[in-house]
Formats: sequence, structure tokens, C-alpha cells
Amino acid sequence: MLTFFKEIFTWWNRQTLGTRIKTILKGKLVGKDKFGNKYYEDKNGKRWIIYIDEIEASKIPEEWYSWIHNIQNKIENTHELKKYKWQKPHKDNLTGTDKAYNPNKNKNAVRKKYNVWKI
Repeated sequence: MLTFFKEIFTWWNRQTLGTRIKTILKGKLVGKDKFGNKYYEDKNGKRWIIYIDEIEASKIPEEWYSWIHNIQNKIENTHELKKYKWQKPHKDNLTGTDKAYNPNKNKNAVRKKYNVWKI
């Protein structure tokens, strides 16, 4: 029930009621990525994503990035990229969280080699 109210009143939780109706009536499921996000397209070529949880643009994997932005390339139809050993797995955008990068948290960080002017 709470999910239904979130769909009606908010846009940042998965999908709105309007998006759900459009997906049911006009959407054709194109595929699903490893995170569970679903990719849809209508007859006019409009493309959209239904995220599995909170909407975050950085959660689009590189396999689907070119598809959602209508960029033609050689992996357009397969959505399968060869992964190399040196490639790291996708990480969410951590900005604004406790896990965000902060150079001052590291106690072994190099200290400033200059004095700040005080006015």
C-alpha cells in the first residue's frame, strides 16, 4: 500500500503512476540489466527505465548506456560486453553518504605544508 502512495505522490521512488500506465499500455520490454532495472521502448522510439529501487542515473550499466541515449554502436543488439580482469564492478554514487570520499578522514593523510593566512 505504501508503494502505491509513493507512486502517486513522488517521482524518485521507482516510477510514478503515469509511468506505470504508459508502460502497461505502450511499453515493450527490451531487456533487463544485472541490477534488475527494466528497459522499455514504445513504437515511436521513446525509451525509458524502470529502476528496481531508488532512481539514480549512475545505476545505468555501460551495456545499456548507449541504448538509452540512442547511440548506435556494435553492441547495440546484444547488450553483452566483454569484461576484462582490470575492470572494477559498478559502484553507486556515494556523494552525500557516510561512505563518500573525504580526504580529511584518513589519519595517515599528508599534512598541509603551508600556513593559512588569517585576516
